[in-house]
Amino acid sequence: MNSQKKNIQKSSTSPSKSANNALKGGAFLLEKTDPQNVFIPEEWNEEQRMLLETVQEFFLQEVHSMGIDKLAQLDASKDMPIILDIFHKAADMGFCGVAIDEKYGGMDLDFNTNLLISEALSLGFSFATTIGAQTSIGSLPIVYYGTAQQKDKYLPGIASGEIKAAYCLTEPSAGSDANSGKSKVTFTKDGDFILNGQKMWITNGGFADLFIVFAKIENDKNLSAFIVEKAFGGITLGAEEKKLGIKASSTVQVFFENCPIPKENLLGKREGGFKIALNILNTGRIKLCAGGVGGSKFGITRSIEYATQRIQFEQPIANFGAIKHKIGEMVMQTHVTESAMYRTGYNIDQKYKEFVKQGQDNSEAKLNAIREFAVECALLKVKGSEVATYVVDEALQIHGGMGYSVETGIEMGYRDARITRIYEGTNEINRMLSVAELTKRAVKTKEIDLMGAGKTIPFYLIQQALTFRVGSKGMGDARIVENFKKAFLLISGAAGNKLKEKMVDEQEMVMNLSDMLGIAFFAESALLRLEKLRNKSGVKAETITTQENILKLYLYESTNKVRKLGEDTICSYATGIEKRGLRLALRLLTPHYPVNPKELRRAIADFTIAKGKYPFA
Repeated sequence: MNSQKKNIQKSSTSPSKSANNALKGGAFLLEKTDPQNVFIPEEWNEEQRMLLETVQEFFLQEVHSMGIDKLAQLDASKDMPIILDIFHKAADMGFCGVAIDEKYGGMDLDFNTNLLISEALSLGFSFATTIGAQTSIGSLPIVYYGTAQQKDKYLPGIASGEIKAAYCLTEPSAGSDANSGKSKVTFTKDGDFILNGQKMWITNGGFADLFIVFAKIENDKNLSAFIVEKAFGGITLGAEEKKLGIKASSTVQVFFENCPIPKENLLGKREGGFKIALNILNTGRIKLCAGGVGGSKFGITRSIEYATQRIQFEQPIANFGAIKHKIGEMVMQTHVTESAMYRTGYNIDQKYKEFVKQGQDNSEAKLNAIREFAVECALLKVKGSEVATYVVDEALQIHGGMGYSVETGIEMGYRDARITRIYEGTNEINRMLSVAELTKRAVKTKEIDLMGAGKTIPFYLIQQALTFRVGSKGMGDARIVENFKKAFLLISGAAGNKLKEKMVDEQEMVMNLSDMLGIAFFAESALLRLEKLRNKSGVKAETITTQENILKLYLYESTNKVRKLGEDTICSYATGIEKRGLRLALRLLTPHYPVNPKELRRAIADFTIAKGKYPFA
């Protein structure tokens, strides 16, 4: 795979010479983005497509070839030799080193190509979790924060798979509130460390050689991070957890009792561990979305295969409107998620290049580029996981009784997908995080001028009322997307002005606002993809028409959702004249979108069924 790297790193698109406002995280809310400044999946180059196929073929040969009966019965508590055999074969293919610098034996691929690999890894079912932990949370703390000596010592082994890595953050009493962990580190007389504590839900913990452990030194307020080798001693593993899904992925508790750690194995700065944990999770969140997209595409393809072969009432069930409704909806949701994800991955790559030009070293630039798009990473984690669980649920329904049977493997996918809404931060936490991070950038760091944008809304509403008096007739799709942004700015601004610091306690409202923010982001991403595709040569008219249908269906559904989310938020705090005024403004921003949703879904489904699989890129 290393021979492909040079060509892969040459992105098939480059940013416009004009100012690219998209390179500021959260700026999509305030700025208009030039379609030429976004990446769309139709632009993957030949080497990137070959890499995608290589990863997919590996899992088809090494995992799917076992047969669904054996796959469904695999469990880390009894099948560790099989699990490790596949892990080492994946490592031999170079999969464990995709994000590690070449001088340490890795490929150091650009971030967007890493997302493509994460999408392909989804074909590995539980093994996607195993390899994903190695390439992301298990190794990136060292990639981004390690000293030169730490990188020299550990990264070559991690890239080759000789060193298997795990990430130890969660504790029995510290889940979403990670900084409340009770694991403690004390000093020896020689200045080294002694670790005592307990960690739980540790992926790869049952066979890991190395643990990235978060604990507080003495009476520190914040966590520090440490590189802990199993060979140091003082480490005991619990039994493999009995889980709903991803059963072939190792998940254990890890106990540290007087575990010695050399002082040189402190990772980053003292009390810098909590910041490390949060920044690493940004990467994990968007990569989880990539896995969700890959799983959704697989679920769509399997659903079409079954629906075209299953005969009822003397015809394939794929001919029926109820099935077309499901397929059309599954494709639409997957498409908008994919569009936003690879848009963001490309922006991360461009921001990295910008930071390097400013003089930042390689690791610092990568870390800061990902942190720049923390808002988008949180939104993508929520969307990717919820689309994946929705698609696999509908895939099971399309399969009917066969979907409920182990025989087809759909029930395994159903169980495996459910964890995606929990790990890398629950979806509830990520919803609140997206709004909190955006607010911080507006109020504390002044990176985003939300207040200034809010001041433009009264004039915008007057213009909206005068120009579009009846529904959205004559209103272009770009205007509708802009309306979604204004609706978020209007309601979040009004609620923030009234509730101020108390807003943080109104979690239901914050989650509504996060969903409004996400809708604006995903709608714009689908719009930009379509606009760029229209100017791309060699694209078939039916492909453009289908993406137009997808955008219209998403805007139709989203208009209703934004109106409902906005109403719920307004009615949760406002009264009197303020309430009436906000509701009127919201109705101006979310007028009826005159399309036929049934026909749009059928058209999307017909196109997809004709292709026999997820039809794009």
